[in-house]
Amino acid sequence: MKIEFDKLAYFWSKPFSKHNLTVIVGVSMCIFHLHVAWSGTSDALTLRSIHLGFALVLAFLISPTLRPGRHILASLINLFLIFLSLSVTGYVLFEYEYLINRMMYVDALRSLDWVFGISAIVLIIEATRRVIGWTLPVTALGFIGYAVFFTEISSEQLIEQMYLGTQGIFGIPIYVSATYVVLFILFGALVERTGTGKLFMDFALSLTGRSPGGPAKVSCVTSGLFGTVSGSAVANVMTTGTFTIPLMKKIGYRPSFSGGVEAVASTGGQLMPPIMGAAAFIMAEFMGKSYLEIAKLALFPALLYYLALFSTVHFEAKRLGMSGLAQKDLPKLSSVIASRGHLFIPLLVVIGVLLVGFSPPFAALCGIASTLPTASLRKNTRKYVRWGNIIAALAQGAKNATTVALACACAGIVIGVIFITGLGLEFTNLVIGAASNHLVLALFLTMLAGIILGMGMPTAAAYIMQTALLVPALVKLGVIVEAAHMFVFFFAILSAITPPVALAVYAANGISQGTIWESSLAALRLGAAGYIIPFMFVFSPALLMVGPTQEIVLSIGSSALGVIALSAGLSGFFMTAASSMHRLALITSAVFLLIPGSTSDLVGLVLMSGISISQIYLTKND
Repeated sequence: MKIEFDKLAYFWSKPFSKHNLTVIVGVSMCIFHLHVAWSGTSDALTLRSIHLGFALVLAFLISPTLRPGRHILASLINLFLIFLSLSVTGYVLFEYEYLINRMMYVDALRSLDWVFGISAIVLIIEATRRVIGWTLPVTALGFIGYAVFFTEISSEQLIEQMYLGTQGIFGIPIYVSATYVVLFILFGALVERTGTGKLFMDFALSLTGRSPGGPAKVSCVTSGLFGTVSGSAVANVMTTGTFTIPLMKKIGYRPSFSGGVEAVASTGGQLMPPIMGAAAFIMAEFMGKSYLEIAKLALFPALLYYLALFSTVHFEAKRLGMSGLAQKDLPKLSSVIASRGHLFIPLLVVIGVLLVGFSPPFAALCGIASTLPTASLRKNTRKYVRWGNIIAALAQGAKNATTVALACACAGIVIGVIFITGLGLEFTNLVIGAASNHLVLALFLTMLAGIILGMGMPTAAAYIMQTALLVPALVKLGVIVEAAHMFVFFFAILSAITPPVALAVYAANGISQGTIWESSLAALRLGAAGYIIPFMFVFSPALLMVGPTQEIVLSIGSSALGVIALSAGLSGFFMTAASSMHRLALITSAVFLLIPGSTSDLVGLVLMSGISISQIYLTKND
């Protein structure tokens, strides 16, 4: 292993600079969580408080109000907030016996309980604002305002719920962040730093680069592969989009369409097993299921999502008469596998450990342990195994984990208010009343609410709030629990490409230089199937692999044909250019194929077959 002594010397030359403090804290956070994953911890509250403490300190180091040195007051404020963060989380550790032995809502709060309880809420809201933006903190403040001014809940009860128990800030979301998410984020950072991103790109290029619209298909494959590791739509766009978007523009795709393709492809990565995003681990905890069961539920909906996107870019390329990239510009699949194929090993390790039956944290730990030895197997990837790169990966992993941790902590405030006020039950009754007990209308209202709640928020936070507010209403209307959770999960993710706050589209547009409105419309058209698929598995749980095998196979087959027909109808091309009548017929056949039931499937299949025959006839006469 090569050690870059000059970089290490520089690193330690200014140990108290902001940058180096950030790296030291970040690396310490990773080492702590790796130690916990290996040896375990005495109790959940200790782990959650230390995890939150690291996240708060990193947030104030990474995102100060002003650059330190520019304004002495700003520097002092940041130092005070860091000190207060350590005090707030340290109080939980030092007063652990007191906290676990006191009786909630019976014992009076001590003065320090008030001070640190209020401080914890303020710190989390401010840190979340700095790292994520205003949307989630304003939402949390709104829920707190509701509890204080519109209910009979006392301030004392509110502080107890938020800070002194495990149903608020230290609830399930932060628990999942501390045990599952941080390890998989660290795994993703190490995988990325050992050259796997280039493997994904070259692998996709060798498979699809020559076909019509090749770069757009490369975006689909690469973003799906990379997205399942990164778990972030925006991060995925900025990683893969810098390569795929210019290639798409080069072969003739419009800038707005190119950005839309990358935004939709990157967003779907959170749906794609084996790793998915942070919300999937939270879902497993909420539903009381293993992570493998969650991945199983998501598999075919995710594949349908990407099949629809892949089909749309193919039909668009054929309609525009595009070709793929030249063979001389593409890597050979055999060469890619020979030179970098071994980098798939860490992913296979994670999947294998999960399949054997071990817990997700242990699977992530095994994956992490395999990354550096795997990169050391070949000379061309051995260069990534150096101290500077490892430290950078740990620091980046901690930074990414901080975003999720603060989102979970802030969402924990919302969940705490919902539980203590009974707002969840009221919201359930409101949705059911507004829908007049009609499931389709309730699903539509849930979709709108889910997209609105998810605008500008990390998927994990959006999913957590929807689970508390929307899932009970769907279950009460007869939707199976698995489908209800997956339904809100889908729309928490799709909020990233839904105007007006389509963060993944904004990120892609920054690279493509298209217009925001055109890019948003392109993303909506490209991701149209994603808005339909959740309704499909609500009415046909077979898509979630729930039910008899024959029903599952038939449902998946008809759904696959349906999304292809929908893509062709929206693109205006099937086997040849489609007239207005053919486009309408394709969309109609898609509707019948996507509606559950053998009769509707048969009608859709007959209609699609008729269009195919007509298109073949037109092709022969051209």
